Amino acid sequence: MSDALRPVAITLGDPAGIGPEIIAKAFRDAPALLQGCFVAGDVGIVRSAAQALAAPGRPALPVAWIESPAALDGAPPGCIPVMQVIAPPEAAIAHGEISAAAGRAAGDCVTWAARAALRGDIAAIVTAPLHKEALAAAGFSFPGHTELLQAEAAAHLGRPVAEVPVRMMLANDELRTVLVSIHMSLRHAIEAVTTEGVLQTLRIAHRALAAVLGRSPRIGVAGLNPHAGEGGLFGSEERDVIAPAIAAARAEGIDADGPHAPDTVFMRARAKAHGPGEFDVVIAMYHDQGLIPVKYLGVEKGVNVTLGLPLVRTSPDHGTAFDIAGTGRADASSLIEAIRMARSLSSGFRGA
Repeated sequence: MSDALRPVAITLGDPAGIGPEIIAKAFRDAPALLQGCFVAGDVGIVRSAAQALAAPGRPALPVAWIESPAALDGAPPGCIPVMQVIAPPEAAIAHGEISAAAGRAAGDCVTWAARAALRGDIAAIVTAPLHKEALAAAGFSFPGHTELLQAEAAAHLGRPVAEVPVRMMLANDELRTVLVSIHMSLRHAIEAVTTEGVLQTLRIAHRALAAVLGRSPRIGVAGLNPHAGEGGLFGSEERDVIAPAIAAARAEGIDADGPHAPDTVFMRARAKAHGPGEFDVVIAMYHDQGLIPVKYLGVEKGVNVTLGLPLVRTSPDHGTAFDIAGTGRADASSLIEAIRMARSLSSGFRGA
C-alpha cells in the first residue's frame, strides 16, 4: 500500500498534559488535514478531552473506536478515530501531575506506533508531548521520544543502536536546525562534539533535506565557541574538530559551509518575506544552541522531526504544558503543523 493511502497515527502523549486536548482540537479545527489520521491511545481519555471542549453551539466531536489502522476507512465522518493500543488506566489520571501511570500510557503508545510504522501498517507517526520524568517513573530507560524510537528501529533492523544514528531537526516556516547532540548535560554535549559526530550529522541532514527539497541543501554549520573560536583564541574545537568534518563532507559532495559564529548563523539562515535565507538548514552543536532560535521565532509553528529513522516521525515543538493542562487553553497549531509535515515527508519517504 502506498504512503498516500496508509494512515497516520497520532500518539496520545502524556494524558496528564495537553496532548489529548490538542489532539481533539486538531480534529475539530483541521478536519480536512486530519482525514486519514487516527489516535493511537485510549478511547476514554480522548473522549474526555473532546467532551471538555464542548461549548454552547459547539458539541463535542464523537469518538469512534477502530480495531486496526486498516479499519480507519470505516470510521464515520466528523469523528475522532481512536485505536485502543494500551490497557485503560486503572484510575483517573490527574491533569498537571507527574505519574508513572501517565508515563506508562504515553510510552506504550509510542512503542506501539513505532512497531506499526516499522511493519508498514502506517505511513507516519506524529507524537503528542510526553513528560520525561513520568516516562522515567514508568520504568522506561529512554530520556525521550527520539531515543525510544531509535531503540525500536535498531531492534527491528537487527542492528546495535549505535548503527542507527538519528538526529533531531527543529523546523518552522523560517528556519531549520539539526542538532549534533540531543538530550544530555551541556558538559557532556561539548564532549560529544567530535569530527565523526559532526560529519555524521551533516550526512543525515543532507540525505533528509535532499529528499524534501529535491536538490542538495545548503548547510550552514555553527561553531561551538563564541565567535566560532576566533581563530583559536576562544577555543580550538572549530579548527581541530568541526572544520575537518566540514571538509570531509564537502569531499563527499555535501554543500556544507562554516564553522560560523553561532550568534549570527541562524539569522543568516532565516527565511525572510523577500526570499529564502543563505542556508536551508543550520547544524547546531548542542540542544539549546539550535532550539532557542527556532522556538523564539514561534513555538506554535515549530515542528520536531527525527532524522535517520526507517520511518517518518514528527511532533509539536513544545512540551506537556502541565500548568495549563485541562483548562482548554492549549494551542493545537504546532501539532497541526507536525501532521502537515508528516504527510509531506511520508509522500517521498524511502526509509533509512
